[in-house]
Amino acid sequence: MGIIKIFLVHKLFISPVFRYYNHFMAKEVQSMQSSRHQIARTLLRIGAVTLSPDKPYLYVSGGRGPIYCDNRLLLGYPHDRNYVRDQFIELMQRNHLDCDVIAGIATAGIPHAAWLADKLNKPMVYVRSAAKQHGKQNIIDGPLAAHQRVILIEDLINTGASSIAAADAVRGAGGIVVACVAIMTYNLVTAKEAFAQAKCPLFTLTDIEALLDVALQEKRITPAQRDLVLRWQQDPPNWAKKEGFA
Repeated sequence: MGIIKIFLVHKLFISPVFRYYNHFMAKEVQSMQSSRHQIARTLLRIGAVTLSPDKPYLYVSGGRGPIYCDNRLLLGYPHDRNYVRDQFIELMQRNHLDCDVIAGIATAGIPHAAWLADKLNKPMVYVRSAAKQHGKQNIIDGPLAAHQRVILIEDLINTGASSIAAADAVRGAGGIVVACVAIMTYNLVTAKEAFAQAKCPLFTLTDIEALLDVALQEKRITPAQRDLVLRWQQDPPNWAKKEGFA
């Protein structure tokens, strides 16, 4: 009799709950994947991210690579930049990221931080790459009090160095870094290690994998070119030499 009761409870109550939970989680994952691909599609459409695997770009560092990101182009597309802002908000809500202050990382993160702070009705500051050489020699512009919770806004995560420096500056001023939120990441191993070491959670709207998926679907690149970009992702410093571009 006891076994029958257990069976009935499981069938009538527990199983439906698990089915609902699994269905809900599957929908959540599908929604997240869809938004990541939509952001990637937007960046490709407006030319904010371009791919040139066969004729690599020359970077400021002196190295060469098959991808170039200029998310500043979003400034000229009100509908798209508002979509990015709203996706930031959804990401924050989905991951329970709450804060007292929104902080833009100079320079490309500043406008997105401003639009986000305005929509959320939150105070905003921005973090310079280096302290000013005049006046109060601030590295953080705007009011930031000790123990205020801060979410950092960045446009692109490459090595993560500028974001980690900004997190250090906020902590040095007495703030609490909740997370760094960015539009896109190259998902480099060095960046993942840097954020883990700095104990700074990182969340992004899209990544290089989603971007390559979309680029392949839209026939912007071939499968061989996608693989070439992924090899760069695994070893950026040595990629050009290995592939015969240096």
